[in-house]
Formats: sequence, structure tokens, C-alpha cells
Amino acid sequence: MPVMLLTPFQLGKIMLPNRIIMAPLTRSRATIEGVPTPMMAEHYSKRASAGLIIAEACNISRQGTGYPFTPGIYTEEMIEGWRAVTAAVHDAGGRIYLQLWHVGRHSHPYYHGGKAPVAPSAILEDGSIKTPEGIKDTVLPRALEIKEIHNIIQDYGQAAANAIEAGFDGVEVHGANGYLIDQFLQDATNKRVDEYGGSMENRSRFLFEVISEVTRRIGAARTGLRLSPSGIKLDVSDKDPVGLFSYVIDKLNEYKLAYLHIMEPYVDVSHLPHYLQDREITPFFRKIYRGTLMTNVGFDAESGEKTLREGHADLIAYGKAFISNPDLVQKFRTGAPLTPWDTETFYTQGEKGYNDYE
Repeated sequence: MPVMLLTPFQLGKIMLPNRIIMAPLTRSRATIEGVPTPMMAEHYSKRASAGLIIAEACNISRQGTGYPFTPGIYTEEMIEGWRAVTAAVHDAGGRIYLQLWHVGRHSHPYYHGGKAPVAPSAILEDGSIKTPEGIKDTVLPRALEIKEIHNIIQDYGQAAANAIEAGFDGVEVHGANGYLIDQFLQDATNKRVDEYGGSMENRSRFLFEVISEVTRRIGAARTGLRLSPSGIKLDVSDKDPVGLFSYVIDKLNEYKLAYLHIMEPYVDVSHLPHYLQDREITPFFRKIYRGTLMTNVGFDAESGEKTLREGHADLIAYGKAFISNPDLVQKFRTGAPLTPWDTETFYTQGEKGYNDYE
């Protein structure tokens, strides 16, 4: 039986009963308008035994949307829908954060009234986009103007405030996986020549201005951040990822966040330096980051326990295991076998593969 995974942990102003975190998981169960549904309240409340639930990526604005049936946090109806979710989780004894999301260029004119999606620079992503009308080819994004960047920063702050109004215990800023913040950070997608481009200091300016605005609105103790230092995702990469993320993570020490959530790789990164490869990222950045560190991707009970015991992280986030095992904490406690997940129902819109796991 794991021991450290089951020990309490003080996260900001919240005492977590264990260190087993439910990672944010897009499941596409909101309405087509982005309003959370009653089935989402049931889904999250069933997993309230997690030390902390980080609810799925949530669009901070209409402009930030790039996937169908994903929830938002920018209208009163969305806030009210989420309020039912947080109430259900709290009634079940749980704690829940919301992940704040802007997809940037990974979108399609379908979501923007026929207009191009936005990005740091007008660089085409190689791939395709999901829409309610089916899979569509990516389109050339439009480079954001300075005033628009400032408006998006305000959108993050307002989304954070809306999340607290909806009953969340805090928020996680999504800075990973090739979405807007990651597009600003990495030089393959950021070719700007103004204060938001060029040097790694300038490319990280957007991230730090977002973090400053969110913490101003809701406080650092209720703010987390997710990064993917080796994440070559959605055609986003950097020629010096070690230097970039070492700089960013060191500077994050100044912000006294509730936590930093970093991801081990989930694609082939054998061409990267060894400390950006599987099970090397967390120990490497632990030496740089002095705050609470959460790690994610590919952990089981044994490897999660080992990572905690070796002092490489404070919290372990589990994603797919929580999909099919709402009682994951109890199964880790007793050593019971885990129920396998069904990938075919990850992004469908019904109860099957969502609320039918026991």
C-alpha cells in the first residue's frame, strides 16, 4: 500500500487529504454553447475523494475556443452551470480547481464567425481541427495586436474571478500542450519583433502578465500553472527548451503560486536532451523550483509513491486512471486492480464511458 500518496498536504489555504490529484481531462460533455451539464456534476462528484480535482480545460472567451462541446467560464449561464458542479463536489467532501484555457491558433473560423483564429504570429499549424461539422484543415492564424494581447490578459483575470464566483477553490492556468501561452513561449510559433517576441524574456512576458493578472484577481494561493517542458504538441517547439523552461520555472519562484504542474512527455522526445525525456523532467526542474511541484503523465501507484519518496515532487496527478476508476484513491489504498478505460468514449457526448464506471 502506498504511504506518501495517502498523506495529507497543505495546498495554499486548503488541506488536501491525500496527494493523488485528478488531472484536467477534456471530455466534451458540455452543451454546444459551452455550458456545463448535470452529467458533469455527477462525474466530478464521484471523484471527490481525490486530494484535488483539476476540472477540464475551460475556455476563457469565445475567441479562446477550438474544440466542440468544451465548457466556458465567460457567461452567466456558464458560471451557473459550473456552480452546480462545484456544489456537488463540495457536498461530496471534495476540492476542485478549474483549468483556464485559450487555444490560440489551434482553432477554426467555425468558432469565430468566419474569422481566422489568433496567435502570436501568423504561422500555420500542421494538422486538423475538430468542429461540430467534422474534422477541418487548419487555417492560417492572424497575429495578435498589442492591444488584443492586453485584452486577453484581462480575459484570463476575469475568467479566474468567474471561477471563484462559480465556487471553485482556485484555478490552474493552462500554459502547456501547444496552446496560446505555449505558442508565445516557444520560438517555432513566436516570431514577433516587439516586446512579446525575440528573447526568452520577451516570449515569456505574456505568461507572466497572465499570472500577474490572475493572482491580482484571486490571489497566488489559489493559482496554479501547468507547463509541458518537453511537449512537442500541435506543431509547437523551441530550439532551446532547456534554457527556456529553466528560465521560466526559476522566475516562477517569485510568484509564490499554489503549485506548478509539469508534465512528463507523452510523445517521442528521444531527440531532446536526456533531462527532457521520460521520468527525467520532474527531477530536473525540482532542483530549480522551490514551491509546491505537481507532476503528471504515465504514473501508477508505485511510480507515484517512488517519486514522492525521492523528493522529486509533492503531488502526483493521474488522468486516464480517474476516467475509469472514480474510486482510484481507495483502489490505491487497498491494491485493488484498476478498471481499464475505453478510448472510444473519451470525447463523445453521452453517459457511456463517463458516468457508468463504478
